[in-house]
Amino acid sequence: MKRIIIMGATSGIGLEVARLFLEAGWLVGAAGRRVASLEALHATAPEQIITSRIDITKPEADQQLLDLINRLGGMDLYFHASGIGYYNPDLDAEKELSTLRTNGEGFVRMIRTAYSYLAAHGGGRIGAISSIAGTKGLGMAPAYSATKRMQNCYLDALAQRARLEKSGVRITDIRPGFVRTALLADRPYPMLMQVEPVARAIFRALLKGRRSVIIDTRYRLLVTLWRWIPRWLWERLPIKNS
Repeated sequence: MKRIIIMGATSGIGLEVARLFLEAGWLVGAAGRRVASLEALHATAPEQIITSRIDITKPEADQQLLDLINRLGGMDLYFHASGIGYYNPDLDAEKELSTLRTNGEGFVRMIRTAYSYLAAHGGGRIGAISSIAGTKGLGMAPAYSATKRMQNCYLDALAQRARLEKSGVRITDIRPGFVRTALLADRPYPMLMQVEPVARAIFRALLKGRRSVIIDTRYRLLVTLWRWIPRWLWERLPIKNS
């Protein structure tokens, strides 16, 4: 039976992806910070789920991940759905630094640990939710944009490393557009997507072994347009995500 660890399985996309893998018959190691949500998920399929409370910003989180893997009996796929972001027009320092700790430090801590484990155990796949926000810097969410660009680059680097080392580790970089989750609950973002179809698209991408995927078609077109906009013009666009 295949085994997946899902970091950030307590809400939103991570929770829905966990449900899809359970329906597909996988063993699931579900991790996150919300104990009540983990308990509720475990109750839906107690014979298929092992849970662990993990805060990826804490130094002990890497060892907690390894402990969860061992309790699950191994890992074929690591899926990282843990992240935060803020609409931050006032450049509030704590919001910027909190985003960096979770999407930067926490991301690297967990992805590095998952990569090292898989490389030492014959390979496997790492899937991670980054964002289309890594394409261009969004003025109302600087730290979020910057950390998502970092995540894209980090995954690219690990993909190259895996090929050079012949480690058998493969990478899937998942870049959704705006999704109707608690993360965006306080802002009227355009073209908001529902969690369920996004989770299904991620599920298919992971099973097919896609290297990178932008969700959905509208956002693929938008990202293509963004990439063609020169810097001098981008800096003058009145993009406020509102």
